[in-house]
Amino acid sequence: MAVYYVNSATGSNSNTGTGENSAFATLSKVESLRLQPGDSVLLAAGSVFNEQFDLKYSGSTTAPITIGSYGEGEAPVIHSSAGNGIASQYTSNIVIENIKIADTAGAAIWASNVSNWTVNNVDVEHTGLSGSGSITFRTGQNITIENSRISDVNSDGMWIEKVTGVNLINNTVTNSHGKTADAIQLDNSSNVLISGNTLDQTNAASPKGVLVLGTVQNAVVENNTLLGGGFGISAQAGTNIDIHGNDISGYGGYSWSYAIGLGDQGDARDYTISDNHIHDGGWGVSISAATTLPYIREGIDIYGNTFDHLSNAALKVDRPASGSFHDNLIASDVTPTYISPTIVAAGTFSVSDNQTFNATQTQLASLDSALTADAAHASTDPTAASSHENAKMSPDKADGDHKGLAADKMSHDVFDFQHFASDDSDARGPNSTHVNHGGPHMAFNPSGLDAGVNNVEHSHHQIPDVALQQIDLHAPNAPFDGDGLLL
Repeated sequence: MAVYYVNSATGSNSNTGTGENSAFATLSKVESLRLQPGDSVLLAAGSVFNEQFDLKYSGSTTAPITIGSYGEGEAPVIHSSAGNGIASQYTSNIVIENIKIADTAGAAIWASNVSNWTVNNVDVEHTGLSGSGSITFRTGQNITIENSRISDVNSDGMWIEKVTGVNLINNTVTNSHGKTADAIQLDNSSNVLISGNTLDQTNAASPKGVLVLGTVQNAVVENNTLLGGGFGISAQAGTNIDIHGNDISGYGGYSWSYAIGLGDQGDARDYTISDNHIHDGGWGVSISAATTLPYIREGIDIYGNTFDHLSNAALKVDRPASGSFHDNLIASDVTPTYISPTIVAAGTFSVSDNQTFNATQTQLASLDSALTADAAHASTDPTAASSHENAKMSPDKADGDHKGLAADKMSHDVFDFQHFASDDSDARGPNSTHVNHGGPHMAFNPSGLDAGVNNVEHSHHQIPDVALQQIDLHAPNAPFDGDGLLL
């Protein structure tokens, strides 16, 4: 197990590289070596390497190859003006830690057909100057990215595709720029944990969003903070997805913008969406689609969430789906649900036991702090949560199979179908895994055009056809037009 030292300022490639006083000068010299399991390559603090570092050899499960740093001062920087920072194919058991990768033409880290990689405490800035992204893993297994910071990169902050075993823990991704850029995008991957990250697209030059899960199996998304973007979490297709304990806010820009969206690009089965704080955005949870393709959306359980300061409903369901929306806290100024009449008639998506609350901005912050501090937050009981000070709780009115009427809209028990959208909201560029549901909008009285508030009549409302927009450019899809929102 050898340790090789590299110092761009004082090293020489004629040195042995085996000591701090006999360090190599370049990464290319290290590439000429046949690294063995357990070897380490340490870069001197303050060094700057203007070259791509190709990793050609594998470690072992008990003795990985490590790329790290030594000495006091600024982290060493890999700065490749003509390529990627670190690149590798068909390698395994690699650790990259305590370095910085910045101002590269390509990705900071690009790897394919690899396994058992850990990226820890790595800073990434201004990468993808040619538009090819930041940290990219394509095809492999057991990839961990943790305690790292990614900022002002072009294309996705992280793009992970066809990987089994993904752990993204305690990272910060700020402002991923570009027409197809999200903070994180995962495609066709499984056994995923995304925990404790801060993902901020507030000032990103991107028409897309924050987190995309494209056809992901067995995923947990927990305790993350997601800010900005056209959407929060796009979990449009997958199986066994658990989204809980996240704070999602500041998303918007389109009439369809949602905190959590699913069911647009494939079958969505067994989703649990719980104990999230969703606020200051458009729709809350959106089960919708751009087309009428017969995707399956089943086993969707939405509970224990807090919804406030939303311009549209906390829940939107306008495609065939089965599941439940229950025991959520919904601010009195937020429409609880928009569920299309065909879904209500089918009786496949139940709404029950949700509660509304009135609170000032200060009171909402107090409520959020109390919920976060609660050790039992993962199984929040809205009845117990109602005992928090400064939050006045009241149960929604209910009748039959539909509950959750906005208290400030109606005071009687009726089915409440409302379509909230902005006539001036539109999108013409590429966006996330969803499309624009803008276009003509119509307000209506669910009691009938001639009915008064207390004179309830049965009525139906057909939502007009709308023009639809191109979906995620990561997927092989073309622009299309839909047939309206109702099936």
